[in-house]
Amino acid sequence: MTVLSDNEVFGFIKPHMDAHTLGVSIISNLLKNCGYAVHVAPMTVSESIANIQNVNNFSLFKKWIMENNISRLGFSYRLDPIYAKDCFCRLYYQLQEHKMFTERGGTIHSIFFSGLPDACSLVQRELGRNFPVFSGGESPVESLKKLGVPQNKLPDDLLQKHDYDDMLFEFASKVISSERYRLIQAQDHLGYKEAGTNTDSYIKRLEYCRAKKTLPIIRAHVGPYNPDRQEAIKEFIDWERQLADKGLLDVLSIGTSQLTQSNFGEKWEGLVNGGGVPVNSEQEYLQIKEASTPMLIRTYAGTKNVPGMAVLHERCLNISWHALSFWWFCEIDGRGKNTVQENLKEHIETIKYIASTGKPLEPIVSHHFSFRGADDITYVISAYLAAKTAKILGINHLVLQNMLNTPKYTWGIQDLAKGQAMLKLVRELEDDRFKVSLQTRAGLDYFSADLEKAKIQLAAVTALMDDIEPDDENSPQIIHVVSYSEAVHLATPEIVNESIQITLAALHEYRAQKKLGNIENIKYSKNLLSRTDIIYNEAKEAIHFLEKNIPNLYSADGLYRVFKAGFFPIPYLVYNREKYPLAANQITILKNGGIKVVDEIGNTVETPARYKKIFMSQSL
Repeated sequence: MTVLSDNEVFGFIKPHMDAHTLGVSIISNLLKNCGYAVHVAPMTVSESIANIQNVNNFSLFKKWIMENNISRLGFSYRLDPIYAKDCFCRLYYQLQEHKMFTERGGTIHSIFFSGLPDACSLVQRELGRNFPVFSGGESPVESLKKLGVPQNKLPDDLLQKHDYDDMLFEFASKVISSERYRLIQAQDHLGYKEAGTNTDSYIKRLEYCRAKKTLPIIRAHVGPYNPDRQEAIKEFIDWERQLADKGLLDVLSIGTSQLTQSNFGEKWEGLVNGGGVPVNSEQEYLQIKEASTPMLIRTYAGTKNVPGMAVLHERCLNISWHALSFWWFCEIDGRGKNTVQENLKEHIETIKYIASTGKPLEPIVSHHFSFRGADDITYVISAYLAAKTAKILGINHLVLQNMLNTPKYTWGIQDLAKGQAMLKLVRELEDDRFKVSLQTRAGLDYFSADLEKAKIQLAAVTALMDDIEPDDENSPQIIHVVSYSEAVHLATPEIVNESIQITLAALHEYRAQKKLGNIENIKYSKNLLSRTDIIYNEAKEAIHFLEKNIPNLYSADGLYRVFKAGFFPIPYLVYNREKYPLAANQITILKNGGIKVVDEIGNTVETPARYKKIFMSQSL
């Protein structure tokens, strides 16, 4: 691809049924940091892509192109490869037919495709091997260069690396090359009398494993794709039995479809299911529960009637713990119809119900802010607010999720500092009736499409997890194992099990090498201690400010007020930007391996000062 000129304008679009906006958000804001104008298609334009041959739909799409003077067009779809190819190629041919490319008098210099590797292959098979495609394994720098961004426009912070990351990768390479991970067998996790029965629970398994010193508990997110709904359910049940037989997996997380979350129990005729397990009845959930034994089981919350879905999950699945997204999975990310305020109200009501069951709660919060460009301090503060809200409403056990590598160009030492600061703050809430389990996982878009490199990345991020609480062999209490095939295709039971073996082998070997002194213990790093203290102290001061100045902070109204006022910056927000301008119109960039809020000329803005400015300007 030719080198870009300074006045290029990028446009990004994806079919509306693909709820995954992370890739579009990341590349959009990398390009903005390089000085280019970027426009992401609004929901109405995204919806038109499914039937772009329709005259009205194409007119709507063309109007968006022309009004924004878009010269480079990117298309993203990361679900079914065949649909991805067909949808993209229909758009491409319509652009040709309407003479939208510059060689025929139009404004578009180039168009490129982003999707799963199989989809990329299908696109290149139809449009030519030299057609530009992005399979998801590219580094940020590789992606920008592939788009034609000249070297002098690449942000300096993006080009820098840290020695700690190189050490982790070198260690992980040895773990994978030895292949000793293939010898890993099931851990001793089922020796208590309730294991695999209807009275089994996460807390009972946690207590047993802690006593036996066999933590972590292993969780994985699993679900085949099959366009035939009934066949998809049957295939998933078969996968469950395979995973249960191997015995490596403790907690099966059902990868339910978008329609299961948003339209459970309704008629689905004419609705696009997308990916995921299309569960649509209590009977199907009961069948899934029966096949899961002796694994524990969890699933996504609903995106409407959230309290009712929680009751159903308790009744049908004896769910190991509930997971709620608070501000997310609603109007602002295309996952549901609730407004943010409605969503928070339903979640508060649901938390009260969960507290009555005695089950743990997992807030799925921090990384969703990071997906939309939030800074590291917001990552920490949002987790704390969710945790304290849960405690106030009666939750007695919290599963604290820490997604690493988010964004994937964050330095590992900054990931540690962010995780340690968050954990320290949330653990300060612990007492006799409120306990916290740390759950770590790799980033959603972390893995390479090169499967051997992805295996090394999985081993490396596992070592990183151990350095969050390096003196505690019972930490992390839970590892959510993201399978190494994530960037290429859905993980089969065989790949899930191999990913667990890699994770456990890397964890045990890393601890052994540190004890032998063959690996320098990062906990003594002055750089790490300094980064952690800065994040912790800045977050704590900002939390105190919110507690002092936002009435009923730990309520739906209080949490909504924090969001709407712009205390949490989300510059990558795709949907409803116009409704939340104070949150969306802030600037964050990569600095020194972490994400910082900056002003218009690039100077870092400290969180307490920013909060005071927001408070004064809005008279909150």
